[in-house]
Amino acid sequence: MHPAAPFRVTDAEALITHLTTYPFMGFFAAGEASLRVAHAPVVLRQEGEAVALDFHLSRNNVLSPIFAQGAAALAVSQGPDAYVSPDWYERPDQVPTWNYLTVEAEGEVTPLGEADLVRILDDLSAQAEARLAPKPPWTRHKMSPGRFEAMLAGIQGFRLRPHRLEGTFKLSQNKPADERTRVTWALGGHPIAQAMGRSPTD
Repeated sequence: MHPAAPFRVTDAEALITHLTTYPFMGFFAAGEASLRVAHAPVVLRQEGEAVALDFHLSRNNVLSPIFAQGAAALAVSQGPDAYVSPDWYERPDQVPTWNYLTVEAEGEVTPLGEADLVRILDDLSAQAEARLAPKPPWTRHKMSPGRFEAMLAGIQGFRLRPHRLEGTFKLSQNKPADERTRVTWALGGHPIAQAMGRSPTD
């Protein structure tokens, strides 16, 4: 996480919105000899005030046997990012920087059974296909009989229950309002400019 307090986000609604918008995450954990990372899209489950992140990996992934035994992990969702040029500021003696959105989820990963794995796969395809509307959504029922079931043997489902869920939304909050406006204007239609427009300025 960024050490500067103005960029830190703990608001559950903002974090959940980010994770549903940018559900592709990197999962970091300690392997036998070094740190390892795997990448996968997630389905976010809300359980009252708590959340869980469901995902799947190939059984051949180096982290699959580690997660199958239960293990601590750090998952990171990267949102959009943008370079900020010092030339965009009116005040002198500024330096280059980078604005970005990211969310970290830290907690225990546990394996899931086949029924939950099927649910993950169905929900993942549904949430991704929804973004392609008005295209008729793809479902596994379009596959040849038995093919989906055969492929299940090669993957494993997992759930991460975060005990820490925090975000870094670095959107020039440490700059005066007029400078933030100049940066937003310079970025034009970039997603970071849009995020800056939604972010509190003070």
